[in-house]
Amino acid sequence: MRNIDLTALEIFKTVAEQGGITKAAIRLHRVQSNVTTRVKQLEERLGTKLFLRQHRRLVLSPDGRRLLAYADRLLHLSVEAEAALRNGIPAGTLQIGALESTAATRLPPILSGYHQRYPDVRIELVTGTTGALIAKVVNHEVEAAFVAEPFTASDLETEPVFSEELVLIAPTDFPKITAPKDVGHTTLIAFATGCSYRRRLEAWLGAGKVVPERVMEFGSYHAIVLCVAAGAGVAIVPRSVLHVSLGERHVRVYPLPAAVGKAQTCLVRRPGHQSIALDALRAELRRDKGRFNVSRTHSRTR
Repeated sequence: MRNIDLTALEIFKTVAEQGGITKAAIRLHRVQSNVTTRVKQLEERLGTKLFLRQHRRLVLSPDGRRLLAYADRLLHLSVEAEAALRNGIPAGTLQIGALESTAATRLPPILSGYHQRYPDVRIELVTGTTGALIAKVVNHEVEAAFVAEPFTASDLETEPVFSEELVLIAPTDFPKITAPKDVGHTTLIAFATGCSYRRRLEAWLGAGKVVPERVMEFGSYHAIVLCVAAGAGVAIVPRSVLHVSLGERHVRVYPLPAAVGKAQTCLVRRPGHQSIALDALRAELRRDKGRFNVSRTHSRTR
């Protein structure tokens, strides 16, 4: 019986990640007909449908989801085999996810050091909310992700890496805020549902029986800070974002109670997932423990 070749698995995995033949072909630098043919050949070889069409997008069938887990492991093993023959030096692609704030404030010096040590690793970074990033880890779209507490991540391995101070920001002419009631029924400016920082602020306001008049959702902290500065409402942001964006001079900044304002950023990954490139990144995080609070790995279920 002929074995499944790694190229076919790579094509299958890319189609699954991109949700269609066209985007996968662009990503793989192949013509669409070649990608379609290789997927059909793989389905014939396995005797099952790997994809189902849902609206205009291809989604994995139950058998496709099972194969994706094996494809992910086999492709990483092939990269690690090459690295082992190169004296264990990481190479290939490392796909990671991160909160927008983490990507902007915490990761640049770490990834810069990583790139200098391991120039043969191509890092692909995607940003999103905690909920969206955990889904990407579970669905094998990224190897690991930097997410913020609180979150639900059953069966994922969790490693605390950064401590963040969250603050409330308001327009400079907004009355002083010392309690939820001082926020009143103003507009809350935040990321989309799935943002753990937003949940913290909504819980704090809810405890004071305060409900925002409306919520304006944005996809970047830069936009959120600018909207607050313009007088559109209030928001919760990591203080580190204000340092990077120089936003402190344009808004009023208020500390929050420790239960709300002290947040842990964690690196989550699938249990048992092995990757030389990811292990090297975790080592880079530990090298920076003088600047960031990096703790020992432990599993956590919420």
